[in-house]
Amino acid sequence: MVTVARYSFPYEAHIARAKLECAGLDPFVADEHTINMQWLYSNAMGGVRLQVPEAQAETALEILAEESESALVEEQGCDTAPCPACHSHNTEYYQFGRRWTFLSIMLLDLPIFPIHDGIKCRDCGLCSKTPANTSQ
Repeated sequence: MVTVARYSFPYEAHIARAKLECAGLDPFVADEHTINMQWLYSNAMGGVRLQVPEAQAETALEILAEESESALVEEQGCDTAPCPACHSHNTEYYQFGRRWTFLSIMLLDLPIFPIHDGIKCRDCGLCSKTPANTSQ
């Protein structure tokens, strides 16, 4: 068996293992249980290892290197909110006020500042609050 990838968490290795199994390969996840029991050892041990038979190593590396996000978005659609500045759908969930709320809890033992939901654009970097009526 040859190690083709290393992951910090077992669930990441299992996602990659499923991708390789769908392609007809025979992957194996090594050190999964050790990391589950003592996750602090993950970096010291080199993480959870994804292994395949030596004859399948090159194919496995090619499959793991493929970018399938665009095909998935095209097939399933995109449900993320667009950026108000550049209209890109490459956004992620973001919370405003977390630091100030945490600081007020630590200093005063009382959450003074509210936390608001928002989005952050990965393309232009803009952070904007989402309206209360559109968040579900």
